Amino acid sequence: MSAKLENPRLDRLFEAILSLKSREECYAFFEDLCTVTELEALQQRFQVAGLLHTGRLYAAIAAETGASTATISRVNRSLLYGSDGYKTVLERLGS
Repeated sequence: MSAKLENPRLDRLFEAILSLKSREECYAFFEDLCTVTELEALQQRFQVAGLLHTGRLYAAIAAETGASTATISRVNRSLLYGSDGYKTVLERLGS
């Protein structure tokens, strides 16, 4: 757990996310919670993480996703030095 982010309000948000039971519920909740732009940014970072995890090069990732090299670099730092959140999910999804 990340002590730097931990707080009761964020705990409550994560509890809400963990309570979702289907993809449809996820769509409904996140559509209400986030703007389209925010969801697109989250999706793009997750896609970048998956491509980095499989060994793709920055230039190929930028061309495929439209992500900036700054975004790719930030995601790569998280993969290398972060809390292993991306790695946990990517491995569970078989990515």
